[in-house]
Amino acid sequence: MHGSHFPLRERAHESTVKLPRLTANGTQDERVVAEESPVALVYDGTTVAILMATPSDLTDLALGFSLTEGIIEDVGEIEELSVVPGLDGIEVRTWLSPGAGRLLKDRRRRLIGPTGCGLCGIESLAEANRTRRPVERRISLTPEQIRMSIESLGEAQVLNRATRATHAAGLFRPGDHDMILREDVGRHNALDKLAGALASEGISGRTGAVILTSRISVEMVQKAAAIDAGIVIAVSAPTALAIRTAQAAQVTLIGIARGSDFEIFSHPAGVLR
Repeated sequence: MHGSHFPLRERAHESTVKLPRLTANGTQDERVVAEESPVALVYDGTTVAILMATPSDLTDLALGFSLTEGIIEDVGEIEELSVVPGLDGIEVRTWLSPGAGRLLKDRRRRLIGPTGCGLCGIESLAEANRTRRPVERRISLTPEQIRMSIESLGEAQVLNRATRATHAAGLFRPGDHDMILREDVGRHNALDKLAGALASEGISGRTGAVILTSRISVEMVQKAAAIDAGIVIAVSAPTALAIRTAQAAQVTLIGIARGSDFEIFSHPAGVLR
């Protein structure tokens, strides 16, 4: 993949709002809460997916979704992308190159789900169990670097510190102190936003490890593999299907990473001892 060269038009949307609350001791004041909006991903005039998402970094969301769901193989297949607010939600309108547009039309896929549901609405069981091509892992991490990656993720979660209501996905690159990170109320959305941000900057997932605040479900492994990330680390545990998918994709899967403790579920060669 290469850097983004297609026209982008996105207006700023508020990720948080202050709303009244009543505390346990009867005090009434305000609390900062995360915003959540219906976001329609529209390709060549046809709605392909409707997600409930935090209304920020929506171009990243659309670009990442396009890549991780196989709608495009390269950002060059997007000719234009714009964010259009409406009364009922937000449309992200993407116009594809003729070739990519024809392929999408042939697939006739419809994905509709709450809070970034990654599998709702797909048309076959085979699609649910899809395995990406094996990932060529380029890095390995020491136990100390795994600890640092989780620590860095927590420090970078500005939106979650304010709201305590969002997930995050980040790319930890050894030797780089600035983690690339995106946040969203939906865990799938956060990972898609990260994928889009990396593609816009021309950064391959091979250069680091994907770090997640959520449990590791099969679709999270599939999306990480789609951006060629050879290591996935999360604070929670994986599902059995996620582990089998990581094994097939040659992804090192690390879960329950908290402090210096973690568990390796697939391809342990990604961890240096």
